Amino acid sequence: MKFIKPETDYRRLKLNNITSPEYRHIFMLLYWPVFGFLFWCAEKLFPAARYYVVYTPLDSLIPFCELFVFPYVLWYFYLIGIHIYTFFYDVESFKKLMKYIIFTYTLGLIIFFMFPTCQLLRPAVFERQNVLTDFMAWFYTFDTNTNVCPSLHVVGSFAVMHTAWHTKGLESKKWKTFFAITTFFISISTVFLKQHSVLDIIVALLICMIAYQIFFLTERKRSISPSIRLLKQNSDF
Repeated sequence: MKFIKPETDYRRLKLNNITSPEYRHIFMLLYWPVFGFLFWCAEKLFPAARYYVVYTPLDSLIPFCELFVFPYVLWYFYLIGIHIYTFFYDVESFKKLMKYIIFTYTLGLIIFFMFPTCQLLRPAVFERQNVLTDFMAWFYTFDTNTNVCPSLHVVGSFAVMHTAWHTKGLESKKWKTFFAITTFFISISTVFLKQHSVLDIIVALLICMIAYQIFFLTERKRSISPSIRLLKQNSDF
């Protein structure tokens, strides 16, 4: 990755200029506590009277594998990392990332409230006992098996990958391949740890494809169009 300088000088940030075009993208981060509160409401404050069980025959064929704890936990650093990087080095990509997140996660919340789901895939007893299975046993105690479709783990992973593919300093094939492979392993970790059904991944992918089209491909076409028109005008002279 070639070295690039920070795009925005946050040292000049003050209360009287926080709403200026240079800094107002910071307010987009307020979505995260709002989402957290609404997700908590869906899980704890207003739990559904009935949950629809998500299951496909393929789920029974996928074995539990505790080694997938590593990519599953990596997701948290993965998502935070792209926020930090774009926040400092590519503000336009940061804005697109947040629009992508706001669209996909809000759609996920709507689904959770209108069509609450659950999965019954978690093993009652682990075949092996080690540090990783102990971790998952602990993780299961506070991470519920409700509101699972779409998988927000998958949505978040694709948000990172799609953003990275269009971010300054991350445009090389090596970086694009890295993000594609990482996203793949994080996504499949959700089914190997019995956190999600295959169907949860499929629904998440459909939502992400829509978001990618709207916030990256379509916006890119809009930004390129004026340049093409200008080149055509210059060629007429």
